[in-house]
Amino acid sequence: MAQKRRNSQKLERLPRIHINRRDGRLQVDGMDAWYTYWRDPYHLLLTIPWVGFVMVVVAVYVAINAIFALLYLAGGDGIANAEPGSFRDAFFFSVQTLASIGYGAMYPTTLYANIIVTMEAITSLLSIAVLTGLAFARFSRSTARIVFSQNAVITTFQGVPTLMVRLANQRRNYIREGEVQIYLLRDEVDSDGHFMRRFHDLKLIRSRTPSFVLSWTLMHPIDADSPLYHCTPESLRDSHAELLVLIHGVDDTIAQPVHASHTYSTDYILLDYRFADILHVSPEGDRYIDYTDFHTVVPSRFADIPSAHRASNER
Repeated sequence: MAQKRRNSQKLERLPRIHINRRDGRLQVDGMDAWYTYWRDPYHLLLTIPWVGFVMVVVAVYVAINAIFALLYLAGGDGIANAEPGSFRDAFFFSVQTLASIGYGAMYPTTLYANIIVTMEAITSLLSIAVLTGLAFARFSRSTARIVFSQNAVITTFQGVPTLMVRLANQRRNYIREGEVQIYLLRDEVDSDGHFMRRFHDLKLIRSRTPSFVLSWTLMHPIDADSPLYHCTPESLRDSHAELLVLIHGVDDTIAQPVHASHTYSTDYILLDYRFADILHVSPEGDRYIDYTDFHTVVPSRFADIPSAHRASNER
């Protein structure tokens, strides 16, 4: 009972979360925003921008030295060669002590001052360890610079309506054992009348690659087993459908796992369109990739597509 009571109290302290829909996409206010982690200082210091991180470090450093300066002043004239009652001298003596500089011009002369110096030395060891750990954690956070096409398209591939999404590795290095999942998110009501936000796994023709270097086109055939079968733009829009694309792998440069994600609302899923070609052949016979048309889509012809898959593409 006590544990249940504590869990209930924790839930009561949680802020109210607003779920909104902007540009056709389901969004949670404050999601992944650094300023929402003020109750979690460690996570806040990992997610705050570098400028804010440096400002926080400087503010804490000045505050610590100011506190110890006041403690030194509270003990009377305990610092040699310091002007009695001078906050400035006490503050800079604290700076020298906290940084283990020890110029020798000022030094403690009383038992009280030596006790405060000892406390400040311990604080220095702990603060340096914490700051070093935070800086290392920020620098060591692995990220993937993956570019997602602005739109997902539905076109024909081997005579079957196929959903396609295009990716590119912006770093031009190897992402080993790359793996991608595409999920269809939509509102549904089950047979008992219960509302739910359901995830459907969309099967891809190729969901894994041993090395992702340049570009990668993801393809999901819309056959009888697909959750998109017989869906229309209107039904997808009414169910607030979205496509969630997740990719992860191992960055060959840093040998660390990396991941990226992107969401497409129904406004960014285009029917009767295909991606423009980006793989070309030079006059010398060499192949090259031109990313200028990476996001470009062109109309495609659906002569053999069931009417359930055809619709206008007005946006």
